[in-house]
Amino acid sequence: MHTTAKPTRPWYRELSGTQWKAFFAAWIGYALDGFDFVLITLVLTEISDDFGLSTVQAASLISGAFITRWLGGAVLGALGDRFGRKPAMVLSILLYSLGTFACGFAWDYTSLFVARLAIGMGMAGEYGTSATYVMESWPTRLRNRASGFLISGYSLGSVLAAQVYKWVVPTLGWRWMFYLGIIPIVIALWMRRALPEAEDWTEATGKVAKKPNPFQPLFATPARAAANIVLAVLATVSLFVVFTTGSGVVVPVLSVVAGVSLAAFAVQLGGRRGWPLYLSMTVTIFFAFLYSWPIQALLPTYLKTELGYSTSQVTDALFFAGFGTMVGCCAAGFLGDWIGTKKAYAFTLIGSLVLIFPVFAIKNSLPLLGAALFLLQATSFGISGLLPRYIGGHFPTAVRGAALGFTYNVGALGGAVAPVLGARLASGMELGQALAVLTFAGTILVVLLVGLDVPGRLSRLTDPDGLADHLAERPGGPTPRRTSETGP
Repeated sequence: MHTTAKPTRPWYRELSGTQWKAFFAAWIGYALDGFDFVLITLVLTEISDDFGLSTVQAASLISGAFITRWLGGAVLGALGDRFGRKPAMVLSILLYSLGTFACGFAWDYTSLFVARLAIGMGMAGEYGTSATYVMESWPTRLRNRASGFLISGYSLGSVLAAQVYKWVVPTLGWRWMFYLGIIPIVIALWMRRALPEAEDWTEATGKVAKKPNPFQPLFATPARAAANIVLAVLATVSLFVVFTTGSGVVVPVLSVVAGVSLAAFAVQLGGRRGWPLYLSMTVTIFFAFLYSWPIQALLPTYLKTELGYSTSQVTDALFFAGFGTMVGCCAAGFLGDWIGTKKAYAFTLIGSLVLIFPVFAIKNSLPLLGAALFLLQATSFGISGLLPRYIGGHFPTAVRGAALGFTYNVGALGGAVAPVLGARLASGMELGQALAVLTFAGTILVVLLVGLDVPGRLSRLTDPDGLADHLAERPGGPTPRRTSETGP
């Protein structure tokens, strides 16, 4: 069991070789996840030229992964709750790797779009399963570090993808970028053989005869099962139409249909005691994406159109931004373990507010802009390295994988909405100003939601005896299991 004794040696020596191996395996998988995710954005122009795609079709290839994220996160997370974190993590890596590899063999828009659906499911599962695996493998007092260090791998993967693009595409063509997607499979097979199961899951679930089934509330009766299948189809079809058309009067209507359907799943998964937590956590993550993704999605466009930067200058600016995010994730881990997850999250975001408008005021100095982007991304996007720790602490081990996977990936739809809102705001003002306004407003909302722990407070209204942090150490050893901890 994890202990609460005051450490007498450096923190990194508190980790065994096996725990470090578990972390690096998950970190490599997450770095490759980041690599695979940005591939489509790098080669989109080449694909559009080869397949003769319209602007809407090209954009839908990026958004397509969001259609299946909610489903992949929930299903693969539930598999992790029932059968173990390690096999679910391996399956997630296999799914997004095979989907990426298949993109290299695509012969038209439809075949490429289908491959992107598989990638979305796998990447959604990778986030939740890797995060729960690492946090449940590391000592309790280091779990913010586990979370922040892990998420830093994504930024490295995205930076690496940009560098590989410059080497591979001009000589071998865009398909070879996707052929490289087979590499994570080797990592997955090694992980399957070499890694142990997460300690917390083994203690809480692995040794009991009756395994948890987070989806049980969805299939409690034949009528409910049928209704939920209909809801799943409605949500998926609605998201498909929204992300593939991008305009028209039907989009707002179908957005509401998808939102209501997903909210219905959240209420059922949370049950009588947990539904406020599921809904409020999803909303919190939605705004976390809404404040961070306008810059992630539209920064290259801003640099090219408003500042007139060349391709190499854009690459340099994005390197500073990506490196800042990576450093910020690691720093967030230390800060979270020092002052607590919620305080670290809120205080760091408050600090980022003073950087947002100055970043978009810099016009004629790439070094100064790069330094400003580094600091902004370190404090703004980098602090999201604590999201897995923040989300996971609200849910017990028995349902953590499915709960984190569902709430995070439904909330991630904010990442799809953010560029659209940014573009709409830019119709009445400069793009840089629009990005600054949207980022500033979204950051304030997240500061309030996380700093005041709105999900936790709402959860205690219906479950007053629930634990404030399921990932924290309990005095006197493990916490006795309660009915409310094993599901709704």
